[in-house]
Amino acid sequence: MIIKLNLGIFLLAGLILCGTTSCSTTSVSSHTSKRFIFLCFGQSNMEGFPGIEEQDKGPVDERFEMLAAVDFPKQSRTKGNWYPAVPPLCRPSAGLCPADYFGRTIVSNLPPNRKIGIVNVSVAGCKIELFDKTNYESYASTAAPWMKNIIKAYGGNPYQHLVDMAKLAQKDGVIKGILLHQGESNTNDKEWPNKVKSVYENLLKDLNLKAKDVPLIAGEVVNADQKGACASMNNIIGTLPKTIPTAHVVSSAGCTSRPDHLHFTAAGYRELGTRYAQAMLPLLGYKVAEPK
Repeated sequence: MIIKLNLGIFLLAGLILCGTTSCSTTSVSSHTSKRFIFLCFGQSNMEGFPGIEEQDKGPVDERFEMLAAVDFPKQSRTKGNWYPAVPPLCRPSAGLCPADYFGRTIVSNLPPNRKIGIVNVSVAGCKIELFDKTNYESYASTAAPWMKNIIKAYGGNPYQHLVDMAKLAQKDGVIKGILLHQGESNTNDKEWPNKVKSVYENLLKDLNLKAKDVPLIAGEVVNADQKGACASMNNIIGTLPKTIPTAHVVSSAGCTSRPDHLHFTAAGYRELGTRYAQAMLPLLGYKVAEPK
């Protein structure tokens, strides 16, 4: 009798444990099916210089998507919805940018149940001050008419627009990193790292994120080896991890530039974007696959 009773209790406990495990598995499965989301901001190089080469037009892995931060009439995209991450990823008139090959490289190194989502809010020519949530208006008021048109596309406040789009994206995934490419318009500004820190910390606070879970990846501007017009800024960009412990800097050495020595070529964006991904993958707990 005692043996039978104990066996019955064991079976009952097993059923309860099995039910609990089943619920847990469902929860984990649901979590792993979510997107890894990456927020992108900066100036023209993060927008993507106009002109997309044929090899970059897709198709892309269906697991790599972009959240349209504005309407893209020519591409039949509506603000606030997810679409295959075929460039442009920022605005209708933009081109290839680091986020393109960042996402393509990341997704190719992740398990098949993972998706990647990009949210890109960038403004050509802007100083980092435009993303200062408190003082952006004083800077925006002095902007050139063409820049004001871009700012207007983001509701007059690019920082808040990024936050709003990020909150929308959070309904479908988890923010795992922030990508920055900016600095040309702040060349030789030694306060730039502190200004970036302020933007980064505001994003973390406004989106209820923790720095340890959401690293900042910043790319160098066109390098001196390409006769970069703002290459001196790379010395300042390189100090960013001293100001932001969770920041990582991506080298632009060897990334080819356009004749203006300000913007990268398509090949340069491909390489730079791949380097962003190579910096991020270990932080996500994944190894970078060896080239075949």
